[in-house]
Amino acid sequence: MNHYDLILFDLDGTLVETAPEICDAVNDTLQHFELASVSQTQVNDWIGHGTLELLIQALAFVQGKSTAEIRNSERLPSIASVFKTHYRARCGTRSHCYPHVVDTLHRLKAQGVRLGVVTNKEGAYTQTVLDAHSLTPLFECVISGDTLPTKKPRPDGVLSCLESLQVKAERTLFVGDSSIDVATARNAGVAVWVVPYGYNMGQAIADSQPDRIIASFAEL
Repeated sequence: MNHYDLILFDLDGTLVETAPEICDAVNDTLQHFELASVSQTQVNDWIGHGTLELLIQALAFVQGKSTAEIRNSERLPSIASVFKTHYRARCGTRSHCYPHVVDTLHRLKAQGVRLGVVTNKEGAYTQTVLDAHSLTPLFECVISGDTLPTKKPRPDGVLSCLESLQVKAERTLFVGDSSIDVATARNAGVAVWVVPYGYNMGQAIADSQPDRIIASFAEL
């Protein structure tokens, strides 16, 4: 049995189900520009690379354009600004922690395990979600999608936590829900376990070959 000194977690789809309020904010934005809405299932499959990339996917879909066209569009900054306003208003309103998350995190911390978050969600939204669910005091290290110049699957966020907390890679576990998280952990040289219930862009998480799939967060 492995005993880890540090456990790092993805946020969306691992600790907190945030997809409903993200979908609300996307559709608020699309409605603002008199565009068609997208479905919850579509939004679930677009989660993983940060909210801007998700917005680009949604705009490309409803307008029948490529993501490259949307990314290079002169209108994108103004649309993204409207989205930020809507998501700030929605953030924390329809999200909830997955079963056993809060109790398990408290038990791990009580046992002396250090905890952190590495997410591609932008920092302002990360903090809002953590605060909304009273998770902030549990984590010693929080790396968001805009904390560093790179995002997952680049390993910099994980390596930054290891450096700041002075923990070795072999004493660290990463827990996520997607192929992005598995790739991040592999790139950082740390073990990776995944939950099967999150957002993995419509793909089976087993295909990513994590070290372990945990059916319940309580297995930690």
